[in-house]
Amino acid sequence: NIMDTKFARRTERIGRTTCSYWRAGKCNRNPCRFVHIETPSPPAACGYGNTAYSYGKKPHSSSENTPKYGSKKALLRDNGDRGDATRVAKAFKKSSPRICKYWINNNCVHGEQCLYLHSWFRGDGFSTVTKLQEHKKVITGIALPVGSDKLYSGSTDGTVRIWDCHTGQCAKVINLGAEVTSLISEGSWIFVGLQNAVKAWNIQTMSEFTLDGPKGRVRAMTVGNNTLFAGAEDGVIFAWRGSSKADSPFELVASLTGHTKAVVCLAVGCKMLYSGSMDQSIKVWDMDTLQCTMTLNDHTDAVTSLICWDQYLLSSSSDRTIKVWACIEAGSLEVIYTHTEENGVVSLFGMPDAEGKPILFSSCRDNSVHMYELPSFSERGRLFAKKDVALIELGPGGLFFTGDESGLLMVWKWLEVPKVASS
Repeated sequence: NIMDTKFARRTERIGRTTCSYWRAGKCNRNPCRFVHIETPSPPAACGYGNTAYSYGKKPHSSSENTPKYGSKKALLRDNGDRGDATRVAKAFKKSSPRICKYWINNNCVHGEQCLYLHSWFRGDGFSTVTKLQEHKKVITGIALPVGSDKLYSGSTDGTVRIWDCHTGQCAKVINLGAEVTSLISEGSWIFVGLQNAVKAWNIQTMSEFTLDGPKGRVRAMTVGNNTLFAGAEDGVIFAWRGSSKADSPFELVASLTGHTKAVVCLAVGCKMLYSGSMDQSIKVWDMDTLQCTMTLNDHTDAVTSLICWDQYLLSSSSDRTIKVWACIEAGSLEVIYTHTEENGVVSLFGMPDAEGKPILFSSCRDNSVHMYELPSFSERGRLFAKKDVALIELGPGGLFFTGDESGLLMVWKWLEVPKVASS
């Protein structure tokens, strides 16, 4: 009987399958139609290719110029989660398995026999320092104001948290009652992007101001030429400069129009402001005249991040590409190299490693951050998270930070390269 044969084969197949609830220690079925023993399955792996192109060495973040911090004694406590860097580096060259989702939640029952990675990273030259998880939703901003020993983080859970860099503990929670959609610092100022407004806090004078004007969520902010730029959901970029007025130290000087959808990333470099939008375009603005000088339309989906690196512009998109732009002639920008990822790119960030080598961080929609050595784009390592990493920020003393869409804030540190004593 054909039906009996198919049923027998299906039953046999089920009988060979390990119960996923049993693996997590949660199965309450008796009897269970799946087996409660281990069955082997092939590990996941993917390969990498190398490319070559030569360009500059000075990175800037996608939201603002990379801040230069003075020397600080304050470092978050190192939990020592380093592992065997040499072994990890060799294994990384062979394969890159996914991180174990059960291990992330502290309930993997396989231990060292698990086919998936039990580590927040894969590669060498860096390590985790600590995990700060008190935010409940997407982390949208991380800032370390100059001269402060506090770390500020904002989230769509409606809070700004202030962390003590000495202890790694949350020192204060500010509940704003609305989604925090961006957060940056400049000097003694903290700027918080909200719905229809920007909050400005001075951490020295403890003064607070509200900058009105934007329509919808303020998704991106940056500072350049003594001007605060804020990109809003309606596609308009608002620009404020310092004012001598008693009621507010900021004066709205321009509204930059041209984008047809939300502005989601801003960057400053070469006396220009660059804006990326959900309308798939990048616009270039002269910061002296605040006029749009050109529009770049090479991406085929939302532009998610921008970096100014020397005379080059790097852009990423949900179309799975990272593009390198350069001035060709008469100030025009053209794509000189395109790198393609397997998934859409969430954000970009650039910084030097402990040896001063330029490293590009590419956060992708696979809950990981790919690290590339420039200019070759050879993969250096990979960072993992619970959900997609929304942003990356540089800190003092070799520290850097990642914030993901689950609210997990990770603190990382570049490892010093041992110096060989001369004979």
